[in-house]
Amino acid sequence: TVAYTGTTATFNPTSDFVAGLVYTATVTTGAKSSASSVPLAANYVWTFTTGSAPTVTATDPANLATGVALNKTVTASFSMAMDPLTITGTTFTVKQGSTSVAGTVAYTGTTATFNPTSDFVAGLVYTATVTTGAKSSASSVPLAANYVWTFTTGSAPTVTATDPANLATGVALNKTVTASFSMAMDPLTITGTTFTVKQGSTSVAGTVAYTGTTATFNPTSDFVSGMIYTATITTGAKSSVGNIPLVSDYVWIFTTGSAPTVTATDPANLATGIALNKTVTASFSIAMDPLTITGTTFTVKQGSTSIGGNVSYTGTTATFNPTSDFVAGTIYTATITTGAKSNITNVPLASNYVWSFTTLKPALFTSIFGAFGGNAGITNQGLNTVINNGSIGTTAASTLVTGFHDGTTADVYTETPLNTGLVSGRIYTAPPAPGDAVSAAIAANGLLAAQAAYLSISPASKPGGIDPGAGELGGLTLAPGIYKSASGTFNISNGNLTLDAQGDPNAEWIFQTAAGLTVGIAGPSGARSVILTNGALAKNVYWYVGSAATINGAGGGIMTGTIISTSGVTFSTAGNAVQTVLNGRAISLVASVTMVNTTINVPLP
Repeated sequence: TVAYTGTTATFNPTSDFVAGLVYTATVTTGAKSSASSVPLAANYVWTFTTGSAPTVTATDPANLATGVALNKTVTASFSMAMDPLTITGTTFTVKQGSTSVAGTVAYTGTTATFNPTSDFVAGLVYTATVTTGAKSSASSVPLAANYVWTFTTGSAPTVTATDPANLATGVALNKTVTASFSMAMDPLTITGTTFTVKQGSTSVAGTVAYTGTTATFNPTSDFVSGMIYTATITTGAKSSVGNIPLVSDYVWIFTTGSAPTVTATDPANLATGIALNKTVTASFSIAMDPLTITGTTFTVKQGSTSIGGNVSYTGTTATFNPTSDFVAGTIYTATITTGAKSNITNVPLASNYVWSFTTLKPALFTSIFGAFGGNAGITNQGLNTVINNGSIGTTAASTLVTGFHDGTTADVYTETPLNTGLVSGRIYTAPPAPGDAVSAAIAANGLLAAQAAYLSISPASKPGGIDPGAGELGGLTLAPGIYKSASGTFNISNGNLTLDAQGDPNAEWIFQTAAGLTVGIAGPSGARSVILTNGALAKNVYWYVGSAATINGAGGGIMTGTIISTSGVTFSTAGNAVQTVLNGRAISLVASVTMVNTTINVPLP
């Protein structure tokens, strides 16, 4: 459209010129002056060139870029300065598919920026466009065509493995918890805030570190046994290259190993009568770490004094082998400390395991002899006399042993068809044969030992004895102790005598009488017995008899203990067929020992 005002003519093109072209303008001689109608002397011609169209020279992200950060600000740089008023949310857009992404557009220098209102979504393709509505600043020349480019956001990292694994059980108490990622992570985002471990709602103190693609949580203190723990990696943990967080919190749980227990010990707790050469053992509920079963974690003490020994471990059993034998009649305390830990899970005992035991107290007197006839011999009448687990002896000649045969050598000592007795051990006498010098020496030593034992249980050596039944022991139940007849004799006639050890196998009874000991009364029902109860042992019962002892003259009954008399011991009387039993020894220092159908069971040491 052409117009004229004042002295100026204007040509307003119907459409914009085309960028970068040369145009020729002409005013012809047809144009004449107003006053005289005089035309231009000649056509007036001039040329001009339109400005070049701006171009997008660079974008960030670049076209087809991948792994783009989710919080990325998108930029486009131009070949020239642009008109800021043409750089808007209409001319600079970002879409995911057909959906526009909300954001703020700005322009500075030669660069336009699109700042998304929210982070992009991981793993998606986005399309950015700068339209021809964007024009140059100087010449208002638009882009020749819309500029379009695409980019793909980075994929979200994932936790690919954990240690312990989810739902793991029996986890060691000193376990370092780890999580491995599918890609490198930003170390600044792996912290005690984004990597936590809790027991219930209680946070576990620990130190978090990150190396390679693995995060570690090292607890400040060991975990507690038998507990469920929850570990969490939050979405605050982000990838190194795209700053992309986990899609959601990653949570897993694990259970620590249960504490091992001591299931059995040998000796058992409170056991008594334990052998002095005993090896002490403790068995566990699970396999233990052998390196934690040592002389520090497995100890045996007597009071506050440690016992030397060697500790070993095999299977599920720890063994303490003392360097020297234990002391007789002594209480020992064994301990397995919490330093002992399970093999796989490194879980210690919940608390120290302590037990005690008491060693065996040796008998005051032990001897191979079940019967000893001083220097006067031993006589048997009947067919059922037997000495079990022992020998008999006398310092007298072999001819003074009658009615016996040696169970080892088969030597016969004046047996008759009506008087036959078996000695399971040996018969020791002076000559003549089968007695000999060696046999006589053994008998002599036996007498010396018996004499020493007699003195050791005498009132002089063991004073303080009491007489609870005024010389009558029948019908009584007696605790361990020393009992001395005030009258000089003891009888068991009003019933049986019961000896109650009260659970102590080391319990001892010493009965002292200056004169005689009589057990039982006349008649077929007159036999009386000494009964042991609550752990009492025959080897710990002693009878000190100043003269002679008569045991159940009517036959029958069970006598108990080692009888040491000066003037003989008699069991039953001739003609009685009912067996009379002695669980112990019948020792006479001077006179003979006489038996009628008698069984003597010699106690083991």
